Amino acid sequence: MAIEDNPGSRTSYGEELRRRREAAGLTQEELSVRAVMSRTHIAHIEAGRRRPSLDDARRLDKVLGTGGVFENFLPTQGEGAVAEHFEEALRLEEQATAIRVYGPKLVPGLLQTPAYAREVLASGFPPRTQEECDKLLVTRVGRARVLDDFKTPLVWTILDEAVLRRPIGGPAVMCEQLRHIVELGEAHRVRVHVLPFSAGLHALVEGFVSLMWFDDLPPVAYVEGLNTGRVLEVPSVVRRCQLAYDHAMGDALSHRKSLALIRSTAEDYDHAAQRE
Repeated sequence: MAIEDNPGSRTSYGEELRRRREAAGLTQEELSVRAVMSRTHIAHIEAGRRRPSLDDARRLDKVLGTGGVFENFLPTQGEGAVAEHFEEALRLEEQATAIRVYGPKLVPGLLQTPAYAREVLASGFPPRTQEECDKLLVTRVGRARVLDDFKTPLVWTILDEAVLRRPIGGPAVMCEQLRHIVELGEAHRVRVHVLPFSAGLHALVEGFVSLMWFDDLPPVAYVEGLNTGRVLEVPSVVRRCQLAYDHAMGDALSHRKSLALIRSTAEDYDHAAQRE
């Protein structure tokens, strides 16, 4: 029996998972142990509040002996729209009431301009075709729609100084990108803090993290590396990520000083672009 109704419906997906779990004689706790998932995550899936990742769906199929039902009917954002490991994080980002993100090497996707995003997407390996980049660009730029509401989500961003200094796409692209960040900061839509090189080692030096809070769900953390990413839900782990973020914030420049540095760096790129 396949999952009924729209495969993209979280409710029908969750109801099917609950039915299959109960038919197997398993509690949520027992299924969580066997499928290597948190009980809370399974509860949210069954209630239609969250969707499983592809790896989660495959483990559920294996444990419940459902022959690919949960993988085949996994709701997606559209083929090729985002990297597979980012699909769940994207859905959560759209629901979040508060987001705090750290960019160690690149401007976080929420704040990227189209020109900057295209350069980032085109640099991937293996190389992408123009058509593939165009498809990914639509989703990348579309993420900024969550900023259309002035109040929700509340967005805080910590940028490593390396983000400002690495000339992605050349001086003109960088000038436009940094001025975009300044505009968001000056409009009080986003709080921006730069971690200067002078801070040395800091609590987030190991890599990218995005923290998200919700009205009716517990907070999560999303961490990402090369060709991989993972949503973290275990409360103690999420709390450690939050504390690391707070610790790094203590080493960062104030919002006002950060905007001044970004503005000055944008002007340097502008001058360099005019000399080309």
